[in-house]
Amino acid sequence: MNQLKSVLLLGILTAFLVGLGYVLAPQSMPIFLVIALLMNLGSWFFSDKLVLAMSHAQPVPDGQLPQLRRIVEQIAANANIPVPRLYMIASPAPNAFATGRNPEHGVVCVTQGILQLLDERELKGVLAHEMSHIRNRDVLVASIAAAIASAITYLAHFGFLFGGRDDRRDNGGTALLMAILAPLGATLVQLGISRQREFLADETGARLCNDPLALASALQKLQLASKRVPLQTAPATASLFIVNPFGGMKSFMNLFSTHPPLEERIARLQQMAAELRGVVPQR
Repeated sequence: MNQLKSVLLLGILTAFLVGLGYVLAPQSMPIFLVIALLMNLGSWFFSDKLVLAMSHAQPVPDGQLPQLRRIVEQIAANANIPVPRLYMIASPAPNAFATGRNPEHGVVCVTQGILQLLDERELKGVLAHEMSHIRNRDVLVASIAAAIASAITYLAHFGFLFGGRDDRRDNGGTALLMAILAPLGATLVQLGISRQREFLADETGARLCNDPLALASALQKLQLASKRVPLQTAPATASLFIVNPFGGMKSFMNLFSTHPPLEERIARLQQMAAELRGVVPQR
């Protein structure tokens, strides 16, 4: 279901781009789509290097953290993907992320804080979540969504600066409104895709380690700890971490968050655990 929702949101984003291009500048839409694709293609190819540099992450030398390596190797075997490279951030803030344009270039990064906060079972749940992002090729999905959203933004601004399809009927107000609302709408859909990929990684990771409650327990600890000790990282990398490194948001601000509410993620995992035990019927 989470996979289907992601595909549906990507379809909405694509339809939005086509419709906006038809209204504003059909003859110029391919130009902006190519620009957006080139920019995000570069980000896709070099995403791991960029994110690791912005996060000040360092590779874990061979022979160090054998327990962590053992867990990663076990999950990689369960997921049928190559063992990702291991990195660490020297920070007491507990968090983790994964990156890499495909499983062959996968990277898993953890903070010192998460190794101190979680027990082995909970750490396994977190690592299974992160490696699910690699298995599900979420960097590719995010790059596609970003490319389309960028093209919508460029196109909306182009329509405002140079007029729409029929300058004689355009009073400027419509173009200005589109220049504001179109990028906003595209961003909301893009963030919705990000949240659905988090739900999907939760589900996939729980199945990989066959223990949904391990990840639920880890998220409960991370929710409290991330508020006490926020992670000092670049805002552009926030969407990659398992929990928002800057703390959670409430009410309508969740629409502008890259992460679903932790309470909902935990509730879904608890529901999944109950279904696996046969306590409640599957949805």
